[in-house]
Amino acid sequence: MYAIIETGGKQIKVEAGQTIYVEKLDGANGDVVTFDKVLFVGGNDVKVGSPLVAGATVTAKVEKQGRAKKLTVFKYKAKKNYRKKQGHRQPYTKLVVDAINL
Repeated sequence: MYAIIETGGKQIKVEAGQTIYVEKLDGANGDVVTFDKVLFVGGNDVKVGSPLVAGATVTAKVEKQGRAKKLTVFKYKAKKNYRKKQGHRQPYTKLVVDAINL
């Protein structure tokens, strides 16, 4: 069985036991997070939400809070002596999906 959930403005396909990386969520290591924005549940019995599947939730356990690799942002305008260099590291939360509840 799998489900499509919405978190951080993105839609993610999840299955039980899967490890996913999402936008930073509040919670320490070992905390349980419940997603109630379930858009689709697939498997033997398919349920499509309009827009959400009523009563469906996905529970996941926080495994790690971290920051992604550094990205370099470089702005440049030709012939105007304008150069701006910045770095960015996006925070994330690593989750292990426990169960898909209907």
